[in-house]
Amino acid sequence: MQGSISLSFSTPAISRSDPARFLVAGVGVTPEGVSFSRLQGQALRFCVRKFAGVGRSPHLVSSRKLCKKTLAAVTDNGSTGKGFDYDLVIIGAGVGGHGAALHAVEKGLKTAIIEGDVIGGTCVNRGCVPSKALLAVSGRMHELQSEDHLKSMGLQVLNHSYDRQGVADHANNLASKIRSNLTNSLKALGVDILTGVGTIVGTQKVKYGKVGTVDKEVTAKDILIATGSVPFVPNGIEVDGKTVFTSDQALKLEWVPEWIAIVGSGYIGLEFSDVYTALGSEVTFVEALDQLMPGFDPEIGKLAQRILINPRKIDFHTGVFAKKITPAREGKPVQIELIDAKTKEPKDMLEVDAALIATGRAPFTKGLGLESVNVTTQRGFVPVDERMQVIDTNGNPVPHLYCIGDANGKMMLAHAASAQGISVIETICGKVHVLNHLSIPAACFTHPEISMVGLTEPQAREKAEKEGFEVFVAKTSFKANTKALAENEGEGLAKLIYRPDNGEILGVHILGLHAADLIHEASNAIAMGTRIQDIKFAVHAHPTLSEVLDELFKAAKVTAGISRSVDEPVAV
Repeated sequence: MQGSISLSFSTPAISRSDPARFLVAGVGVTPEGVSFSRLQGQALRFCVRKFAGVGRSPHLVSSRKLCKKTLAAVTDNGSTGKGFDYDLVIIGAGVGGHGAALHAVEKGLKTAIIEGDVIGGTCVNRGCVPSKALLAVSGRMHELQSEDHLKSMGLQVLNHSYDRQGVADHANNLASKIRSNLTNSLKALGVDILTGVGTIVGTQKVKYGKVGTVDKEVTAKDILIATGSVPFVPNGIEVDGKTVFTSDQALKLEWVPEWIAIVGSGYIGLEFSDVYTALGSEVTFVEALDQLMPGFDPEIGKLAQRILINPRKIDFHTGVFAKKITPAREGKPVQIELIDAKTKEPKDMLEVDAALIATGRAPFTKGLGLESVNVTTQRGFVPVDERMQVIDTNGNPVPHLYCIGDANGKMMLAHAASAQGISVIETICGKVHVLNHLSIPAACFTHPEISMVGLTEPQAREKAEKEGFEVFVAKTSFKANTKALAENEGEGLAKLIYRPDNGEILGVHILGLHAADLIHEASNAIAMGTRIQDIKFAVHAHPTLSEVLDELFKAAKVTAGISRSVDEPVAV
């Protein structure tokens, strides 16, 4: 299926023999350790920020002296078990692998990380980081272009324009800065960075090396695969990197086409439509399913179409495949042959200036050497259990081998990779940890933003029918929020899907100003098992956008009583 959900494709594994494509998706988070006291953990994280070049202060000299003493306890990178070079070797230094490495060192494990390209992987270098820089620009441009919006606030802007190269440089500079921070943090903790493409050669053995050099072999008590994914390009589409390209090339913003077709209307396609329309392009979506934004809650998707698609220079074709795409050449434009997704009959021929292929991502796992431990990938994805431990061909867990992030396909989000990595480290250190993927939020950074956590309404009702419980829905509008109205940003909706019998939060979906920030109150409630009848008593500052969630939870009708006395003190 040529749509927005990469799991829907029969995606081939991508070859890892080309070190320039060895990229990983993930978002680094600074985890709270267990092997350190709270103050030691805080000091460690503070020092890593200092040595990474962030968090400067007037007391830098004295703080650096303190950091040197603090880091002295960890920069020897732990001590290995008998007979191993390392306690842990991570294949892939994206920020998913980075988050795992930091947590491993904090837990006292001697750690190495293998990277065949650059630190930071897809997210930092060709994904979520540079795209947010472009979206920061598009947000400001959309606002400047909305004369009615500005006029209602008493503002007049006579002229507005942009410098394409300056915008591109902003994205590139941000990626460079974050990449440098991640690299410095690993070095500050004494994590060994091994350069080359990593391959498993047997139980607890990995080799690595660059093309044209002799491979080196290391042993480790545990191995963690974090090799991520690359853009998936369906058959029949010819990518030249200039007029037909993936998100990797689009983020360089080498030019702004007058008319661009975006194949796929998921997160990636929708965000790029926000960027290109802000910079003056006309956009045409090509979507395989019968509606745009198929991965979103249907109600949110319809509202998003009304706010993000209809008022802009965007048209769309749904229920069609791009059977063949030919790049512009010899004076001819990009040609896109469309066929009906169901009947496969010819539908239309588009001629545009450029085409962005946003049809999802494919796991970057070919060449990992998994056959040496009797593991067979499934459509390129590495099979794992709930603890992220790799499963062999016979359905048995492979001892001491784990896989996180896009490579396992459980949830192809950058921050999910990091969360999985931290969970694996906990398990390795004897505290079995199972991550609740329904508590992991997702966001689309359009203007306004879209965010979600948990189940969509159709998914929740399907689950309720199978398990025999009721589903209720509560909603609140941004038009009822003082802060949103002050910003003249009243367009938006928050939606709560829940069980009225026990107050369980099944899903929350938000479209509106700063939705990506607001979703975390809901995601944390799901992760902590907090019920609606308890969270109703949380206090939110007024006037803030957080009151959208406050009103949403208060609108829910729960028949169960609160799970604790309101007079009972709560530990903070």
